[in-house]
Amino acid sequence: MFRTNPSKEHQPELVNIEELVPRDHLLRKINETIDFSFIAEKCKELYCQDNGRPCLDPIMLFKMLLIGYLFGIRSER
Repeated sequence: MFRTNPSKEHQPELVNIEELVPRDHLLRKINETIDFSFIAEKCKELYCQDNGRPCLDPIMLFKMLLIGYLFGIRSER
């Protein structure tokens, strides 16, 4: 007997990132309150301008560590 697999694992799913985080979440409040651009200025002279691979955004790295601290995430991976 012939059957097809009605599995939905290959169905596309549209996800809006804004809908995943509630409006009153702590991370939204931090992002609206603190201007993290000072981190880029502080780190600018630590990176080579004309040699090596492009760096990861130091602001993003700082935010990752902050989130880890706030939510008790012990790994930095």
